Amino acid sequence: MVRVLNRWRVAWSLLIVAAVPVTAPAAAPAADPAKGRAVFAAQCSLCHSNAPNGPVIMGPPLYGVVGRPAGSVRGFHYSQAMMSAGFAWTPDRLRAYLPAPRSYLPGVKMTYAGLKNPSQADDLIAYLATLH
Repeated sequence: MVRVLNRWRVAWSLLIVAAVPVTAPAAAPAADPAKGRAVFAAQCSLCHSNAPNGPVIMGPPLYGVVGRPAGSVRGFHYSQAMMSAGFAWTPDRLRAYLPAPRSYLPGVKMTYAGLKNPSQADDLIAYLATLH
């Protein structure tokens, strides 16, 4: 009799567990290019242009930066570190570079301390990806 009761308890426990809804963890909010434009205006526009065929200001123009080989804008005098970086600017590369440019690629000329807020960086990268 005890065995039968234990089996029923196990069966009911399994039914109760199966009936409890399982929710997935909340997804991170999607990056917002409009917010990224504001980040660009506040953090980047003093040194970089976002216009097609934009001028070199203190740094190279960032129009078309996503997918572009590092150190490849004509008319800007890059550091040796940037010219020999050997990679293209992907969203993942930008996400790694933006918080601490000089730590990510020692020897770069960029004096910017970095964009430390990850959601702002994601928004900025989403905005930069629209510039093409």
